[in-house]
Amino acid sequence: MKRKLAEHDNLKIIIEQTGDKFHIKESSTFRTKDIDFTLGTTFDYALADGTEVSGAWEMEGETLKGTFTRKDNSKVLTTTRALVGGELVQCYNYEGVDAKRIFKKQ
Repeated sequence: MKRKLAEHDNLKIIIEQTGDKFHIKESSTFRTKDIDFTLGTTFDYALADGTEVSGAWEMEGETLKGTFTRKDNSKVLTTTRALVGGELVQCYNYEGVDAKRIFKKQ
C-alpha cells in the first residue's frame, strides 16, 4: 500500500546548502515539510508514513549520507543523496532491502 501511495505523491525536494548547514523543503500531495540541520548533528524526523527516526547527515565525498534509527524498533535506515548526470538520486537501505528514487531537475 505504501508503495502505491509513493507512486502518486508528486514529491519535490529543494536543497539549499550554506557551508555545513542545510535547509531542505519537501513538498508532496500529502504534506510539506521544512528541515534544517547541520552535518553531523543528530536530529529527530518523522517520515511521510509517520515513522519517527533520529539520526544525522554526513558528507562522503559528493554524497550526502544519512543514518537514522527508528524510534519504534531501533532498526537502522540509511539514505544517500547524490547528483548523478544532473539528477538527484536518492537511495535507501533498510533491513538489507535497497530502494532508489530519481528526481529530475526542474
